[in-house]
Formats: sequence, C-alpha cells, structure tokens
Amino acid sequence: MSGPQAQLVKEFIASDAVVIFSKSYCPYCKMAKEVFNKIKQKYSVMELDTRDDGDDIQDILGEITGARTVPRVFIKGNCVGGGSDVKNLYESGKLESMLN
Repeated sequence: MSGPQAQLVKEFIASDAVVIFSKSYCPYCKMAKEVFNKIKQKYSVMELDTRDDGDDIQDILGEITGARTVPRVFIKGNCVGGGSDVKNLYESGKLESMLN
C-alpha cells in the first residue's frame, strides 16, 4: 500500500490520539463523535464525503482495517471499529482505559 493517499491516511492516523474517518451525514459517525464529546476527549476527524478522494481513502481504510464502512475510529493508531464499537467500549468502561 503506497501512494500519496495511503501516506496521507497513515499520517492522519498518527496525528492524534483519536482519529475518526467519517461522513458528515452518517448516524454511526455522529454516534462515535458524541461518545468522545461526552467524555471531553479531543479527536481529529476527516469527513470523506467532503473530499474528492474520499472513495480512494475508504479503499485504503478497507485494506488497513478489513472494512470500508464509516466511521473507522483509531485510538493511538489502532482501529477500534465503528460507531457501535465505540459506544460499546464506552458503556463497558474500556474506552477511558484505552485513552489513558
């Protein structure tokens, strides 16, 4: 996996403790963001539907994580899944320990 978009994805994942690849209209993306807002955790987000290369980035995320769906949420460089996964981690109490 190489090329400018793959490099962009890798650099973005490394740019913050919490990174969300999202689409602005997606309810599961909103769910993930709401969890981080609730615990006052800063995150970086890339809205794929506002980018000309959004489909290419989704393909790269598919290669990295095994899924093209959004959101793709990364904590400290590791993909933790999507909106429901983040909500389940929060409700189980595991999310905060992953962030500390």
